[in-house]
Amino acid sequence: QVHLVESGGGLVQAGGSLRLSCTASGLIFDDYAMGWFRQAPGKEREGISCISWSGSNTSYIDSVKGRFTITRDNGKNTLYLHMNSLELEDTAMYYCAAALYHGLCPVPVRFGYWGQGTQVTVSS
Repeated sequence: QVHLVESGGGLVQAGGSLRLSCTASGLIFDDYAMGWFRQAPGKEREGISCISWSGSNTSYIDSVKGRFTITRDNGKNTLYLHMNSLELEDTAMYYCAAALYHGLCPVPVRFGYWGQGTQVTVSS
């Protein structure tokens, strides 16, 4: 059974930093492209970043470019999201997801596995 477990969320002041982690089990991690998504209250879920199976290719939405960095450690079955210069608008539940895909980001197939999410709250 596949499990994705996020951690690292919390309350941080604007301008601060957090590192989210997503640990995967029950799958061959480097068979999967990985993504980070977020959903703010009253808003639709949005994909914010993607990383290819090898980690050599990444993509970001414009609002997080230059502030967030997605990485992965295939030896540890773990995905990361390094978030710097956090803004109030980054407040959301953050989810990691896995897609069985060996190409480049963005991922053209459905993300089949999802974590339960970790809350990030940015205060002024």
